[in-house]
Amino acid sequence: MREFLTQRLADYAPRQLALDYPEAGILVPVTDSSTNPEMIFTLRSSNLSTHRGQVAYPGGKRDPGDPSLAATALRETHEEIGVSPADVTLIAPLSQVMSRYGILVTPYVGVVPEGLDFRPNPDEIESVFRVPLSFFLEDRRERTDALNFLDNTFYVPCYRWQHYQIWGLSAVVLVDFLNAVYDAGIDLLEPPEGR
Repeated sequence: MREFLTQRLADYAPRQLALDYPEAGILVPVTDSSTNPEMIFTLRSSNLSTHRGQVAYPGGKRDPGDPSLAATALRETHEEIGVSPADVTLIAPLSQVMSRYGILVTPYVGVVPEGLDFRPNPDEIESVFRVPLSFFLEDRRERTDALNFLDNTFYVPCYRWQHYQIWGLSAVVLVDFLNAVYDAGIDLLEPPEGR
């Protein structure tokens, strides 16, 4: 999987938002499997002040001591789900996204070992779960949400996996990944036909 993602993202030019906002780095973790790669998500604690009870990628706000946003993503992933930075092979950044709380988020695709154990921090994370990438490539969305940002409307899929809903910012990052890596052709600027 590592070689495949490196090859697919080598020429990818992620969109940079020229906005002066607080920054965050998140990890988009993919398991190192050539037959059934999975993407890893977290369910945030319902006790948190922002994005409570929502599905998210591990990550968070940049600390003054973080040398880069990639380092932020790795540090936060370690703090939230117990994955050591040594267990993550960073591949490439994806396009920046803006959270509804005014945070400029830079996602980083990273490969992690297939059988990795997670230790969710109960103060921040309720659970950690994996979804096969093949599920998303079938585009079995539950619904499409119309989200407004900078005078544009984006038509963002919401996916349901078991009892989890993957929507909003996480779904925007996911679609960017699927389009960049698999040429999925999911258009966020046009509502899907027949849905």
